[in-house]
Amino acid sequence: MRLATWNVNSVRARVDRIVDFAVREDIDVLAMQEIKCKVEQFPFEQFEQAGFHVEAHGFSQWNGVAIASRSRPTEVETAFPGMPGFAKGHEGPDAPQEARAIGATIDGVRVWSLYVPNGRALEDPHYVYKLHWLEALRQYTATTLAAAPDLPLALVGDFNIAPTDADNGDPAIVEGFSTHVSAPEREAFTALEQAGLSDVVRPLVPTGFTYWDYKQLRFPRNEGLRIDFILGSRALADAVTDAAIHRNERKGEAPSDHVPVVVDLDRGRLFPDADEEDDDRPMIFG
Repeated sequence: MRLATWNVNSVRARVDRIVDFAVREDIDVLAMQEIKCKVEQFPFEQFEQAGFHVEAHGFSQWNGVAIASRSRPTEVETAFPGMPGFAKGHEGPDAPQEARAIGATIDGVRVWSLYVPNGRALEDPHYVYKLHWLEALRQYTATTLAAAPDLPLALVGDFNIAPTDADNGDPAIVEGFSTHVSAPEREAFTALEQAGLSDVVRPLVPTGFTYWDYKQLRFPRNEGLRIDFILGSRALADAVTDAAIHRNERKGEAPSDHVPVVVDLDRGRLFPDADEEDDDRPMIFG
């Protein structure tokens, strides 16, 4: 199985480019963030013509997440338990949820496409919301893996956190003044790892950014951030055979400001006890 995540920054504006990438790179599961459209506006037809099933979750021109997969997804959810909501001037547990999460099971792998809140500024209520959102995600992860420690679980997407100094090459992002690099955000990322997840890309691709601002020639200067991740449970991490950050997707006409992150999973390692006689699929997808 070849699993990818990509903050596409408007699926309607870039649908041809997205589908071309998915076909060209033999992607089996593509998690997308910032689709920026309602479900009824999603360009399903282009994905379906390329052989993908799509589950999408979006309310407006902001946020929005989706999963496109070669196999039909099951057990689709549009929020994880305890996921908080947010609305300007509306604080508290009854705040409306945003379209920031969609989960599905594909060929036995539980995949969540996540668009973690940005935080905006250290003193902004959105920053507090971000930390609450991440804590709810940690609790969900810990509870899920405690109940099913062998579950192949992938939390993928735009986490809006550069967890180490090596993940920040943008001179405008300064610790103590900016979101994405503050101690509480980095501690929240570490807490996800302590809950049973690991960054399955970093061991294979130790350097490289996944996001470059459109302004100030950030991309030509390679002043980017690594904020898009594939976090996997032990069962999923053990099955990873290769990984890549597709930097070239930031080039060309009207690119997203993010690029795809991709991992290959060995199905034999994912499900070592599976009856091979009942499964005529290849052991490695992609």
